Amino acid sequence: MTHTRNTPDPASLRRGWTTGSCATAAARAAWVAMRGGDFPDPVTITLPAGQEVAFSLAAHGHDGAGGAWACVIKDAGDDPDVTHGALVRVDLAPAAPGTGITFRAGPGVGTVTLPGLPIAVGEPAINPVPRRMIRTALNEGGGREPDVQVTVSVADGERLARRTLNGRLGIVGGLSILGTTGIVVPFSCAAWIDSIHRGVDVARAMGLVHVVGSTGDVSERAARALYGLPEEAMIEMGDFAGGMLKYLRRHPVPRVTVAGGVAKISKLAHGFLDLHSRRGRADMAELARDAARAGADADLAARIARTHTVAAAFTLTAAAGIDLGAVITRRAWGVARDVLAGSGCALDILMFDRAGTLVSRHGPRPADEDG
Repeated sequence: MTHTRNTPDPASLRRGWTTGSCATAAARAAWVAMRGGDFPDPVTITLPAGQEVAFSLAAHGHDGAGGAWACVIKDAGDDPDVTHGALVRVDLAPAAPGTGITFRAGPGVGTVTLPGLPIAVGEPAINPVPRRMIRTALNEGGGREPDVQVTVSVADGERLARRTLNGRLGIVGGLSILGTTGIVVPFSCAAWIDSIHRGVDVARAMGLVHVVGSTGDVSERAARALYGLPEEAMIEMGDFAGGMLKYLRRHPVPRVTVAGGVAKISKLAHGFLDLHSRRGRADMAELARDAARAGADADLAARIARTHTVAAAFTLTAAAGIDLGAVITRRAWGVARDVLAGSGCALDILMFDRAGTLVSRHGPRPADEDG
């Protein structure tokens, strides 16, 4: 595989651990100490696929009321994860007989407030797999669950959560405790794609009939203003158009809008479902052919083929009175329609410039659109 200059070679990258793995390790260490043993350091846990891994403790102690606590510093490896270096703490406390293992959100861990997520409204944002991992770590014998309250906290988690999509998903007060494998694969962007899926789930659970997937803040604000949609209808898909559209094919809503800038929508028009530059540069030769389809003469098409940016190509065609956007949005609509095939979703494409001005659109308009 060829990698661009700015893309690390995955083989050279160090993997890390999810917040779910860190919480499980802290819970396991506190559980051993709570039952009268020494705090194991390092502490070993079993990941969902069966691997045994060890974690060092950052701090630990007893609460004086029969409980114990332990902390693990999250190591995300070489992934640019906002929670890298965060202190994950788990407090265990004896619970009433027969209650089993229960979970609470401590400082820095959010609470679910909207339907559609895998955790019920009102529950701490500790996802199902981390819950199972913690239950296994506290009940290795496989018998009746111990009666213990598990409180998970993340230092500075409420501030860190503002750099995630949690607020849009209705998770308030902090971060989510995440992970399906227990391992963070650098630059896999699995957490972002999962957030896209959860955003669709929330919109569906709220009965929304129209969602917008945007490539960035400018296109999101412009599309939301155009359609007058609530925040929960806005899906911050970023570069992952394919991740959103494929999920919507399996979990459809009546109407889908894809909104983005000229460069991202042009890449979608040319068949890219991952719109990041590391997946390939815009095809300027193909953009020149698009311009020719829109009416550009041979000289203008040749100039476009020699330009280095999509924005420059649009400047050239606009000066010549050529509607390049109409060709691009029509082609982008065809690519997205093919991904959504069989879903029944109505689809439209919106293309905005950097100021948020609508450049072009393709697809049926909602019946209630203003103007």
